[in-house]
Amino acid sequence: MTDELIAGTVTITGNGGDEIEAYAARPTDAAPRGGVVVIHHMPGYDASTKEMVRRFAAEGYNAICPNLYSREAPGADPDDAAATVRAAGGVPDDRLVGDVSGAADYLKALENANGRVGVIGHCSGGRQAFLVGCSIDVDAAVDCYGAFVVNDPPEAMKFMKPLLGKAPDLSCPLLGIFGADDKFPGPDEVAVLAAELEKLGKEHEFHTYADAGHAFFAADRPSYRPEAAKDGWERILDFYSRTLSA
Repeated sequence: MTDELIAGTVTITGNGGDEIEAYAARPTDAAPRGGVVVIHHMPGYDASTKEMVRRFAAEGYNAICPNLYSREAPGADPDDAAATVRAAGGVPDDRLVGDVSGAADYLKALENANGRVGVIGHCSGGRQAFLVGCSIDVDAAVDCYGAFVVNDPPEAMKFMKPLLGKAPDLSCPLLGIFGADDKFPGPDEVAVLAAELEKLGKEHEFHTYADAGHAFFAADRPSYRPEAAKDGWERILDFYSRTLSA
């Protein structure tokens, strides 16, 4: 790990050529390294997500999180921005893919980039990480308890739809991290996804933690499960060390 980082707000080109806000962090040395696009959860582009970006930089990666709510609520408090986007029905899938693609391009253009990029997301971001892996060429995807990949979302989330039909297009190895007590996705949904990926011969690795529910990585919530989160982080970092090295 390194404690010498450059971190702060940047502007990237997102879907449709839109200029959007993002938070980026990277080590200061010039050694070639892979990049990680962090897709923020539905509560938004918040302090915990930015901390995760810095964590990946401290672990030796260039990292970035695009603000998916830049258009609806520029400069707004994360809770207010999330409420605005929820009321609008969520983030359209095609726009999400375009924004993440722009973030990946930003990482690949850095002088110390090795050309390899992974994506990761929790909650809605987990679903979106799977979507990105099925939509553009990336080198690794991590889905942390992403719901509505298999099952139908609530009607209010009008821009979401199940993604299982996109599984044949998965372009990269997939790591899935889930809680056995979660309902979104529940173990049955995880099992359906695993079976489909197995049938298609897609490289994947799923881990489900007992006594853990949704958002067990979130240290600031009652749902936090330290042992599961610690092991999950270790598996994520091991996965990226294998998939994002030049």
